[in-house]
Parts: sequence; C-alpha cells; structure tokens
Amino acid sequence: MLRQRIITASILVLISILGFFGLDGLPFALFIGFVITLGAWEWARLAGLSSQADRMGYALVVALLLVALHWLSLLAIPLLLLSAAWWLLAIMLILKYPDSSRFWVGKPRTLFIGLLILLPAWQGLVLLKSWPQGNWLILAVMLLVWVADIGAFFVGRKLGRHKLAPKVSPGKSWEGFWGGLVSSLAVTLFTVLYQGWSIQVLIAAMIVSTIVVAISVVGDLTESMFKRSAGVKDSSQLLPGHGGILDRIDSLTAAIPVFAVLLWLAGWGN
Repeated sequence: MLRQRIITASILVLISILGFFGLDGLPFALFIGFVITLGAWEWARLAGLSSQADRMGYALVVALLLVALHWLSLLAIPLLLLSAAWWLLAIMLILKYPDSSRFWVGKPRTLFIGLLILLPAWQGLVLLKSWPQGNWLILAVMLLVWVADIGAFFVGRKLGRHKLAPKVSPGKSWEGFWGGLVSSLAVTLFTVLYQGWSIQVLIAAMIVSTIVVAISVVGDLTESMFKRSAGVKDSSQLLPGHGGILDRIDSLTAAIPVFAVLLWLAGWGN
C-alpha cells in the first residue's frame, strides 16, 4: 500500500509540475479543465447520481461551462467574488453540521454547490496564470496549502487533543490547525526576509497567508462534510492509494479563488 502511494504521488508531482508550470494560455486552461472535469465526475457521486451516464453528464456540463468562461473573461472576477461568498457560508454550514444539511441535501442543491466549488477553482488558476509572475503566484498558494497540510499532520499527530470539527472530520484538531498555520507563516516570513521586501509587504503577506491557510481548511472540511453525508470515505478511486481527485485538491479549491480575490483587491494584475 505504501509503495503504491509513493508511486502514485511521484507520478502526480511530475504531471503537476509539467502541467502547472510548463503550459501557458489555452493548453494550461485545458489541462486544468481536464482535472476539474474529473473532479466534477466525482462530485456527481457525492451528490447522489448513481449511474455513470448521469455522472458523465454532469462532468460534461461542467466542461461546457468552463469553455463558456474561457470566452467570457469578464465573468472572472464576479465568479471569484461569488466563490469567496460561498466559502464564508461554508464555514457556517460546517459549524452547524449535521443540522445545516437540511439547507443543501438534495441532488439539485448539491450539484449547484459543486459548480460553486469547481468553476472558480479553474477560473482562479487561469487568472493567476495570466497575471505578472503567474507561475510564482500559483507556486505560492500551493506551497501555503501544502506546508500547512504537512505542519497540521505532524503537529496534530503529536499534540492533537482538541477536535476542530468532530462531527465533520474527527481526525482534525485545533493543535494541528495552528501547527499548519504557523508552518505556513514561517515560510512566508522567510520568503519576505530573503527577498528583502518592506515591512508593509511583510504585514500584507502574513495577512494573506493566514486567510488562505484558514480557508484551505474550510475547503478540506467542506468536502469531508459532503462525503460524510454521502456515506463515502473517498471521492473516488481514480488515484491508487490516494482516493480521488477531489481528495487531493479539496483545500486548493477554496484557497485558489480566495487568494486570487485578495490579490485582485490589492490591485494585482490591474
């Protein structure tokens, strides 16, 4: 099992590096679109679509919407702002789970929520890629999330006592959350000091990093909430030893659009 996980992880890292940083323009949009479409196929299962035809149909709808978004670039910022509003609402749904399930249980509502999660993730990456230093921006948000995940895992495993959201994901602890946040902030601090940036940039970077890491946890917990409601452990078995696509990108689906919104509010890319 461990060997399988290592092999799969190695392949995923290679594909990710080539796709995220080796592609530009339309090829990049298509690469991300393919990943998001696979995620849509998995989300359809969480929404209760049992037949492969129905799941593929939902994935096709998402793919067509991505094509539309590619041509209607003026919708990029409104979509990302809508996504940010959704993730704020998701915090309340997580805190109130399982009572909150009455607001979203049901195929139409869950399928619609899937659009709020998947489409902005694609849009956020495409927008970041088009901005100055796009590759570095994408690397920055991914590092923030990955470092937070690693820090949360080790600190939570060693010191975890107080449950973060026991009704949604019993394995996560507040100690793990703070361990992940501190780890990401340490990387942010090191980067700013290494680059010799100003104190104003340092303060802004620390604020953005804190928000991005916190919302990435919301993304993780949101998928866990929907998986728990659907009665499944993994979103699929597409990735041997790692579950599904959504299991690997759940944190990023929240972090990426919120990161893009924060940069846009700061005037980046304008």
